[in-house]
Amino acid sequence: MIMVTGATGTVGRTVVEHLAAQRCEVAAVTRDPAAGGPADGVRPVVGDPSRPQSLASALDGVEALLLSPRAVGGASAELLALAAEHGVRRVVVLSAVTVEYGGGYRRFAEEFERVEAAARASGLQWTFLRCADFDANALAWAPQIRATGLVRGVHGDAATSPVHQRDIAEVAVRALVDPTHAGRAYALTGPESLTQRDRARLIGEAIGRELAFAEVPPEELRRAMLAQGLPEDVPDRLIGYAAACLEQPGPTTDTVPRLLGRPALTFATWAAEHAAAFRG
Repeated sequence: MIMVTGATGTVGRTVVEHLAAQRCEVAAVTRDPAAGGPADGVRPVVGDPSRPQSLASALDGVEALLLSPRAVGGASAELLALAAEHGVRRVVVLSAVTVEYGGGYRRFAEEFERVEAAARASGLQWTFLRCADFDANALAWAPQIRATGLVRGVHGDAATSPVHQRDIAEVAVRALVDPTHAGRAYALTGPESLTQRDRARLIGEAIGRELAFAEVPPEELRRAMLAQGLPEDVPDRLIGYAAACLEQPGPTTDTVPRLLGRPALTFATWAAEHAAAFRG
C-alpha cells in the first residue's frame, strides 16, 4: 500500500489518480471526513498529517509514503519516525529547487532542507523531488483575469521554468513503486524558461483574449493575495522568488524527459487544460 499525504492538493490528487490507474492500493490522507475515495483501490484515511499519531493505525501495511511538507507542517520528523516504526520502507518528499539552486527568501529553502534531513535520518529509503514553481500557481491570477483581463503582479521579467503537476505526479509514482530511485534527488522543472509576462500571454492565447501585465508594488500584491484567502506565507514565497529570478533565472533541467521518456509538459499545455478557470 502507498500512503499519500496532501492527497487533495495539486500534486497529491494527481498522484492518487495515477496510482489508482495502475491498480495500486492507496491510502489517501484527508482532514475532511466527507472526502471520498472514488477510484478503485483508494482508501480515504481521515487524519491530520501535522499530528502524525492520528495516522498511526493507517500506517500498518504501508510500504511507501509521499510526504508533502505543506500538509505535514513541522511534524515531518515525527511522521517519518512513526512510519519507520510501522514498517514503511520508502519515502518520497516533495521538496523545492531552491534547496539545490537557491533563490527567494532563505527561510523557505531551509524548511525543505529540514524535511530532507529528517528523511535521511529516518532510516527509510528516500527520494527527493525538488520542484520548480508550479504551473498551477498561475491560478492565483484567475479572478483578476476573469474580471478585468489584466494581470497585476511583480517583477514581470522574472524568469523560471514552471512545472506541470502531472509531470511531478508521474515522477512521484515511479519513485513510490520502484526502489531503484532510492537515494536520488531530482530537480524537476518545465521545459522552457518563461517570464511572468510570457505566462500571461500564453494564458491569453489559451482563452482567446489579449492579456496585459501590470507591475504593482509588492505590498499591493501581498494584500491582494491575502484578500483572496491565500495562506500568509504564499505572497512572500512568490514575491521573494520572483525578485531573485529577475536577477538570475530559475533552472531548466532535463530530468522530467529523462525519467519519463517523453518531453516535459509545457505551460501552454497547462493553460489550455485550465482555460475555463480564466474565462469570465
